This record gives sequence, C-alpha cells and structure tokens, in this order.
Amino acid sequence: MDTITAQIQNLAANADEAARKKLLDTLRNLQYSIETPHDTLQRFAGLHLQITAARIGVDLGIFDAIQESKDPISVETLALKTNAAPELLGMNIHFPKTLKISSLTSQGRILRYLASVGQIKETSKGHFSSSSTAPFLADKNYQGGIHHFFDTVGPVLQQLPDFLAETKYQDITDNSKTALQPAFNTDLPGFIWFPNQPQRFGYFQQVMTVQRAGAVTWLSAFPFRQELGEFQQKPVFVDIGGGFGHQCILVKETFPELSGKLVLQDLPQTLEHVAKIDGVEIVVHNFFEPQVIKEAKFYYLRNILHDWPDDKAVIILKNLIPALGPDSRILIDDMVLPNENVHWQAAQLDLTMMSALGSKERTEEQWRSLIDAAGLKILKIIPYTMLLNESIIMVVPK
Repeated sequence: MDTITAQIQNLAANADEAARKKLLDTLRNLQYSIETPHDTLQRFAGLHLQITAARIGVDLGIFDAIQESKDPISVETLALKTNAAPELLGMNIHFPKTLKISSLTSQGRILRYLASVGQIKETSKGHFSSSSTAPFLADKNYQGGIHHFFDTVGPVLQQLPDFLAETKYQDITDNSKTALQPAFNTDLPGFIWFPNQPQRFGYFQQVMTVQRAGAVTWLSAFPFRQELGEFQQKPVFVDIGGGFGHQCILVKETFPELSGKLVLQDLPQTLEHVAKIDGVEIVVHNFFEPQVIKEAKFYYLRNILHDWPDDKAVIILKNLIPALGPDSRILIDDMVLPNENVHWQAAQLDLTMMSALGSKERTEEQWRSLIDAAGLKILKIIPYTMLLNESIIMVVPK
C-alpha cells in the first residue's frame, strides 16, 4: 500500500492542474466503488461535521495557533491560547490545576476529530501540528470561505428538501422564491438581501478573492492582444461587477504596455472596500441600469450571469447594447456545461445557484437561447479549463 501511495503522490507532483484534478476524480470514484453501503452512509453522516468542525477551528483560532508554532503544539497550550470552554475529556492527559478541565476536554475531542479528517496532524499523544490542509485554513480569505459555506450556503441547502416538496418539485427560476427566503425569513431576492448582510457579504468577498487561486486563467486561452488589435484610445477593458478588481489587475500585469483605460465597476458597498489600483478607474455601477462607459473594446462579465435567472440575465445583457461601439465585444466568462457527464463540481455549483438564487449553470444550447433573447449573437466560445469547461463566450449584437 505504501508503494501505491508513493506512486500516486509522484503522479500528482508531476501533473499539471488538469491531470491533478483528473487524478483526484479517479481516486474519489475508486473510493465510491469499494465502499459498502455502511461506508457510504457513514460518509454521508459526516459531511456536515467536516465543515462544522472547520468552522469551530476557525472561530477558536486553532489553525492560526498551529501555523504560528514551529513545533507540535500541546492541547494545554492550545487551550490557553483559545480560552475554549468545552465539555468532555478527549484524552487522558495530566494538566496543571490552574487550567479549567472543561476548557481542555472538548479541545481534545475537537482536535482529534480535526486530525482524523486531515485538517491538522496528531504527532503524539496530546500534541498537534500542521497538515497539508491546515495552512489554507489559517488564511483569512479561506476562513471567509468556511464561514460563507457554513453560515450562508448551509442553511439554504438545509431548507431545500422542504422547499422543493412544498413547491411540488418544480424548477426554481424566480430569484424571489427560492430556498433562501425561508432559510433567512426574508422576502427579498438573494442579491438584494445579501449585500445588506455586512458580515456574510464580507465573508463572500473574501472567498471570491481566492476562488481560483493557482488555477488556469482565461487569458491563457483568450487571444486578448490579437482581438484588441490597434484599439488603444478608448477604454480597453470594463470589468462589470468585478468585485475587488482582480481581473483588471490580471489584465494590467499580463499586458503592461496597454495604453487604453481599464475600468472596474461594482456596487458601492463592494467598492468601498477596494483600495486604489494604479491604472484602473473605479466606477460605481449597477448592471441592471444602462452601461455608462461607452464604446469600450471588451465588456467583461465574470461569473455574473450564472447568478441570475434568464429573465434578469437578459436585462443585464440588453443594458450593454446601447454602449457598444462597432469594435466592442462582450466577454462572458462562465461555465458552458456539456450535455452529459457534467463534472461534480459544476453540478454542485448549479444546484447551489438554483437553491439560493433561482439561477443556473448553462449548457451551450441554453447560452445560445439566452444570448439570442437579448438581441445578441455568439461569435465564438473559447474553453480554458477542461473539467469545468469554463469558457469565454464572445458576443456581439445581431
């Protein structure tokens, strides 16, 4: 078994990103194929617990403390650092009388669970250190992701079975009538309710900054310079709903010689957290209103349209048309799902978008129908990731 493990680790170390993910999927499918029904049920039983324990670890600062320590850290030291007050002793260790036993016992139980699922590593009795997973769990942006998926996505998915039963298992296409509304006792659509929840929205913005950390970028496949041609005088790139400006920064760093202006657009509650970016104009804009930047070369929408049902997505696209010049191109950066054998991560995201926002990940046929309804047409579709089929859809008026 050790030999097989070493071979797999060697394969992963020498693989590119696509091959590494393919290896992960192969191993996952292998696990499923050799599970007994009891194994599968136990896996299902623990799905909630893994992110629950990670959230507790984040809240207590366990991952931070372990990363800050050069040596394996003891339960008693962690108890002093976190000031936790749990219940039952998880391991038989003698502690100084000055420490509250109650604050050490649950620590032991939490720590041993975190170690059992690889979030940290147990090095000896009562001592723990970092694992391959722990460093990112100590990263504030990934910690924001733990909070987002536990605090906001989790309650929506918990509500989904009852919501579907009550609606007689109809497709969810109205963003004001999703599982999010009963989950959070609101009548507001998700993207109106969400930005008015500062803490939740802050966690979401954090995880968006690392959503594709280390992944292949769209500029690896899209011929930006070739499509740009001699277009230099007017705005070159408008990132619509661009969050913290990471795509503007990517374009600027990839093509430092660009003389045309780069523009970042988003709502004020997002842009108030964005530091000044050299060479990028920051403009407050709601994409449900007509586009204010005229005759730019590229109007870029990254993971915007998958947030909205078709009727709202059509409005977003139509609002761009009056601003388009003869050389303008709309670039939609989203998944284009295959008609069969959709990757589990894409299918997972599609159901999550449906549950919370009444939106979807779309197939090529669905994209063509949507874009046609907006009075536009597709010039080309350029995939840039293999498994998720993330693509640039280049669009112009009919």
